[in-house]
Amino acid sequence: MTGFRLRGRAETPLSFRWNGTAMTGQAGDTLSAALMANGVRLVGRSFKYHRPRGIMAAGEEEAGALATVGEGGRRTPNLKASVVELEAGLVAASQNHWPSLGFDLGQANDLMGRFLTAGFYYKTFMGPVAGTRVWMGFEHLIRRAAGLGAVTTAPDPDLYEQVHDHCDLLVAGAGPAGLSAALEAAEQGADVILAEQDFAIGGALLSDPDGAATLAPLANAVAAHDGIRVLTRAQVFGLYDHGVAGVVERLPAGGPVRERLRLVRSGGIIAATGAIERPLVFGDNDRPGVMGAAAAGTYAVRHGVAPGRRIVVATTNDSAYAPAAALATAGLDVTLLDLRERAPEAACAVATEAGVTVRPGMAPIRALSGGFSGGVTGLLCGRHRGAGRALPEEKLAADIVAVSGGWSPALHLTSHARARPVWSDDLLCFLPGEGEVIACGSAAGVWETEACLASGRAAGRRAAIALRVTRRRPLKDAEPGGWETPPLPVWEIHARGRSDRKFVDLMHDVTAADIRQAKAEGFEAPEHMKRYTTLGMATDQGKAGGVSGLAIMAEALGEAGPGALGTTTFRPPYAPVSMGVFAGEITGETWAPARPTPFHARAEAAGAVFVDAGHWRRPWYFPAAAEDLRAASMREAALVRASVGVCDISTLGKFMVQGPDAAAFLDAMFSNLVSTLPVGKARYGFLLREDGIVFDDGTIWRLSETAFLVTTTTGHAEAAEAHFARWKARLGPFRAAVTPVTEAWCALAVAGPRARAALGRATEDDVSDAALPFLGVREMVVAGVPARVARISFSGELAFEVHVRPDDAPALWDALAAAARAEGGGLYGLEALDILRVEKGFLTGREIDGRATLADLGMAGMASKKKPFLGRALMGREALADPARPRLVGLVPAEAGAQVRAGALLHRLGEETGRGVGWIASVADSPAIGARIALGFAEGGVEALEGRTLMAHDPTAGTVTKMKVRAACFVDPKGSRMKGDPKGSRMKGDPEGARMEGEPKGSRGKGEGAA
Repeated sequence: MTGFRLRGRAETPLSFRWNGTAMTGQAGDTLSAALMANGVRLVGRSFKYHRPRGIMAAGEEEAGALATVGEGGRRTPNLKASVVELEAGLVAASQNHWPSLGFDLGQANDLMGRFLTAGFYYKTFMGPVAGTRVWMGFEHLIRRAAGLGAVTTAPDPDLYEQVHDHCDLLVAGAGPAGLSAALEAAEQGADVILAEQDFAIGGALLSDPDGAATLAPLANAVAAHDGIRVLTRAQVFGLYDHGVAGVVERLPAGGPVRERLRLVRSGGIIAATGAIERPLVFGDNDRPGVMGAAAAGTYAVRHGVAPGRRIVVATTNDSAYAPAAALATAGLDVTLLDLRERAPEAACAVATEAGVTVRPGMAPIRALSGGFSGGVTGLLCGRHRGAGRALPEEKLAADIVAVSGGWSPALHLTSHARARPVWSDDLLCFLPGEGEVIACGSAAGVWETEACLASGRAAGRRAAIALRVTRRRPLKDAEPGGWETPPLPVWEIHARGRSDRKFVDLMHDVTAADIRQAKAEGFEAPEHMKRYTTLGMATDQGKAGGVSGLAIMAEALGEAGPGALGTTTFRPPYAPVSMGVFAGEITGETWAPARPTPFHARAEAAGAVFVDAGHWRRPWYFPAAAEDLRAASMREAALVRASVGVCDISTLGKFMVQGPDAAAFLDAMFSNLVSTLPVGKARYGFLLREDGIVFDDGTIWRLSETAFLVTTTTGHAEAAEAHFARWKARLGPFRAAVTPVTEAWCALAVAGPRARAALGRATEDDVSDAALPFLGVREMVVAGVPARVARISFSGELAFEVHVRPDDAPALWDALAAAARAEGGGLYGLEALDILRVEKGFLTGREIDGRATLADLGMAGMASKKKPFLGRALMGREALADPARPRLVGLVPAEAGAQVRAGALLHRLGEETGRGVGWIASVADSPAIGARIALGFAEGGVEALEGRTLMAHDPTAGTVTKMKVRAACFVDPKGSRMKGDPKGSRMKGDPEGARMEGEPKGSRGKGEGAA
C-alpha cells in the first residue's frame, strides 16, 4: 500500500511534475509530502548499491528522498525532498539511476555487495599486485561513479544577494524553545533575530495534534514584538569567529532574488535547533516504507498525508507513542512494538485509547519487501532478549515500519563554536558542552513541550543578562530528559541465525558489518571510521546514523557506549548551501572589475583575443584568418625572432622609490646591489622572502641619484606593494617613499632584430647603441609624446620598453604598430610573449612559485656578498643549499611530435611511481626549436642530469613522455642577440646571423617554415 491524502484537509492545490508526470499537491506541503500523497513510494536509489529508497524523514536528516529540483540553469541536485517547499510549477526528478528509476542497471552492485564492502576499491585496485597504473585506470571509473545527482553546466540565471546584518541576539530555530527564548530576550530589551529553516514557525508544535493551542499565542506575541525580526526559510548553517553567523535565506519563487546570504554579527547566539530522531539498525532497514516514527506523525498531522494504511511502530523510548496515537486517530491500523518490557503507563494509555495495539518486549528483526518498488510488505519481529538480541517469532503485515531509536540533539552549531559534545548515559545522547552558544529545548536534551518552553525562557533571560540589557535574575532552567520511562540503550538488533544486511548510513549504504570491518582493520577512531566507511559524509554529515555508528564501533571495541569514542568534528555548513549564494551578485562578467590597459581599444580594433591575467584584460593573440591560439601565437613568436613585434606590457607592477635613502632601502630589499647602479641604467634583480625563498623578480631603473623606478611581474604587483610597505616599516627607518605607479604609466615592448629600426621610425631622438646601450634608460620623445625608454628584453631579442602616460597611449600604439609593419613585423600577444621567454629560459610566477631559491633558479650569483638583504640569513640553511634540490632545467621531447603539459611529474627511467625527481613548470610550442619545449625542476639540476632522459608522467592526461634534460636557455645562450651583437647572434638554423638583421633568406630557423 502507498501513501494517500487524508480527508478533511482542504488547502490551495498546487501542480508540479515528478519524473515528467504531472501531479497535484497542496500549499504547505513539502515535496516529500506531495509525493507521498500521490502514492509515490520509490523516490531514488542509494549511493553505492543502488538499492531502492523511499521517504525516510521529514527534515534535514532525510537520507533516502534526494531529488534534483529545477530545470536548465536552475537545476539543483541532491536536495532533500523533505525540506523542499512545494511551489506551483515545481519540476523535480529522481536521481542516481540509469536508465530509469524502476529499472536501474546499477542494482548489479547490490548483487555484488559482499565484495563491495568498506574500502574495497583501495584493497582491490591498489597495492603491489595491481600497481599504480591499474589504480589510475580504475580511479577514473570510480570518480565517475561517485556522487549522487548531476550538476548542470548551464549558467545560473538567478540572482543572489549578500547582506550584512546586526543584532543583539541571534536565535536559531523557531520551535517552542526558540520562540520562548526570542520573546523573553526581547522583553528584556534585546534586539533579536529569530531564524527558522522551515517555511513555517512552530517546530515540533506543527506535528502535535494539540500544538496549535500552544503555538498560536506564542507566534502572535513574537509577531507583535518590535524587538524581534522573524526570518523563515532561513538556515543558520555555520558559526564563525567573533559572533559571526552564516544564514542562507531561501526566497519564494517568482521574485527577483532566489537566495540571500546574511552575515549576521550578534552579541550572543541561542541554539534552539531541536533534535534528530535516530533510526534502529535491523535487517533490510533501508527499504521504502521504513521511516522515522516522528516523521510518520509529521506527515499525518502537519501535512494531512497518511504514509500507509498498516503501520508498525518500533521504539526504544517514549517519544514514538504520540505519533503512533496520531496515526491511529487518523484511521490507520497501528501496532507499536516497544523493546522495553515495561511501557510508559500514561503514554501507553493514550495510544491504546486512540486504537494503537501496544506490544512491549518486541523488537523488529527484518523488514519484508516485495513488488515493483521493493517497498515494505511486512515486518519480521521477535521477543527482545536484552542487549539488542531478539528471537524471530512472527511476521506482521505492514506497509510502513516507523522506528525510533532515540534522539540526538542537533548540536552542530554549538560544536562550530568549539563546545565539545558530552555524552549522557541517562539520555543516551550527546549533549552540547559549555561554550559561548546557549543551547535550549531539545537541542539541550529537553524532550517535553512544557519543559522546552521553560528551557527557552531561561535561555532568553540568560542571554539578556550576558548582553547587559537587563539586570533581572536568571530563570530556573528545565532539566534534560522528561520521559516517563528511561530509554533503552539498543542500537542494533541481533537475531540468531540471520545474516541480513543492516544499514547505519542509508545515504551511503554503510552497514553495521562495514563498521566492524573498519574496527578489524584498525580504523577505530571516529574520524578514521568516517573516512574509511564513508559514514556520515556528503549531505548527511551523520545526522541520522552518526551516533548509531559510534555505538556499534564502541560495542566492537568492548567500550560501554559512544561516549568513550566521542564524535567527529562538526564543521560548517550544517546543511548544504548553494554555490550561487556565496558568489552573490558578482557573477559572470561582473565577478571582478574590468581592468583594461590604456591600449585596450587599439588592441581590440586590431582583432585581439583577450585573456584575464593578474586582474587585467590583456591581448592574448592577434589571429589572422582561421588561426587558432596555437597557430597565431607561434606565428607571432616567429615574427619577433625574424623581424620585430610590438606587445602591450602596461600591466607590469611599477613603483617609484624616492628619497635620500632610496638606494639603501632597495639594497635591503633586493638580493643584488642597487646602490652602485649608475644614473640612466637599469638592472635585473630578485626580491626574497624573509625565509630565503624567492618572492619575485623585476628591474630597477635609476632615474637620478635619489629616484628609482622598480618594475615587478604583473601577478605580483599588489603583493609587492604590501611587501615593500611591510619591510620598509620593519627594516627602517628609511628616508624613502615607495609610491605605486602601475596605472600612472602604460608601456609597449618593441622586440626583434629590427626593433631599433622600428623605434627609430617613431622618434627623432638617437636610438643607436651608443645613445641607448643595453640596460640603458632615457627620457625621449616618441610618437610626438614624452616617453621613458629602457633597453630591456623579455624575449631574448634586441628590445626596448617605451613608457608613456595613459593619455598618450593611442598615439604611441599607432606610431609603433605602423613602424613595426614597415619593418616587416607586427603585433604579438601574451601567448607569444610566453613562448619567447620559455625559449630564452626567462622566469615567471610559474617558476617563481614560492618554493624556489636563487640557486634553484640558477641565479645564485644574484646574491650579493657585499651587503645584508632580506632573506640572506635564512637562504643559507643546509636544506636550501643542498645541491640535490630540484633545480631549473630545460626539457625537450626525446621523440619527435611528443606532447607534454605543465604540471607533469618527472621520474627517472624505470621509476614511474612515487613523488618523482621533479616537475614541469612551463611548456611552449617553440617555432625556433620546432618542438614543444619545457622548463622544469629536477633534483640536481643540469649539472647532474644534462643529457639524461626523464619520464614526464601526467596523471590527469594519462600520458608518459620521454624528455631529455638540457640547459634552460634554448635560444642564444650567450645573450648576444638582445645585446645587439651581430657576431654573437648566430644560432642553429641561422648560420650567418641573418635573422637579427632581418634578411629574408636567412630568416627561417628550425620549424619556422611551418609556423
